[in-house]
Amino acid sequence: MTTVRVPQEERSRAMRARLMDATIECLVERGFGGTSTTLISERAGVSRGAQLHHFPTKNALVVAAVEHLTEVRGAELAAAAAAVPDGPHRTRDVLRMLGEHFASPVFTAALELWVAARTDSALLAAVAPLEQRIGRETHRMTVELLGADETQPGVRQLVQATLDLVRGLGLAATISDDTRRRNGILEQWADTLDEALS
Repeated sequence: MTTVRVPQEERSRAMRARLMDATIECLVERGFGGTSTTLISERAGVSRGAQLHHFPTKNALVVAAVEHLTEVRGAELAAAAAAVPDGPHRTRDVLRMLGEHFASPVFTAALELWVAARTDSALLAAVAPLEQRIGRETHRMTVELLGADETQPGVRQLVQATLDLVRGLGLAATISDDTRRRNGILEQWADTLDEALS
């Protein structure tokens, strides 16, 4: 039997990916305050020494996880957007997709980072530009999905209000399962949007 050696670079990349996933899982389950590098390395199945070699501090690890989380959120949102069907209920389906995204574990992890970044300037410096980028991408995608014409007065504000609404509903979902209430609100907002954008 021949043993195949995995190149060091590939092993290192796989280990970093496990650390990123474990960091996000810990943020969702335990919050920023309850997340530690020891807990993350245990969950990732990585030795403490190897974790410290790549990420000497919690903030270094979390900053790397922020970048990873931004990529994951963007990819999940793009995949969900691509699956929204055309048809007479498109606006409702777009809003439901956005509502589900902002109630997902990746949004919960991002929310934990927002709260921690409020009082941690190093974390804020990492989180703010990435959140601004994903915010712009989400806005652009929503405009496209809704077929909204932002050259018309008030349309840009309506799209932004829509994103603020689903973000707020996502925040409510961190406390309890709010799916039924959220869907009812989004159905009503879809009617409002259809009327305003037609």
